Amino acid sequence: MNRRGFLAGATGAALIPFTSGLGHASEPAVRLRELYEKDMSFTPFAQENEGVRVAINGFMAPPLKADSNFYVLTNMPMAVCPFCSSAAEWPNDILAVYAQRVVDVIPFNVRIVTRGTLELGTYKDPELGFVSRVRLVDAVQERA
Repeated sequence: MNRRGFLAGATGAALIPFTSGLGHASEPAVRLRELYEKDMSFTPFAQENEGVRVAINGFMAPPLKADSNFYVLTNMPMAVCPFCSSAAEWPNDILAVYAQRVVDVIPFNVRIVTRGTLELGTYKDPELGFVSRVRLVDAVQERA
């Protein structure tokens, strides 16, 4: 028996399934493209899950400023942040994220999973001026 096997057996850990993080089984997983219809209206999934914690995979675009709790989650890796000037120009493959605390920047080409409460509707950040149509708030992120 190897050391890991002994420790797992001795502590009963072998009986507990491994999960990435705690308590995420009830969070619906969604793809960015599943939030919008072709006409840029919100999908039934987005509308039904507004105010619900969800999990979304993507990439962290380079942040707007240092020591911020805000970043943009993108569907594809982007070396620069995909800014928008109005809600009418909001692309359907990015998501504004407001984290619980200052974000530790993750390289733009590393896949992450972000968990947070889904909010819909046009919102202009008073500090950054960033306009979003959909966002996650009270979010946490980790490498996928």
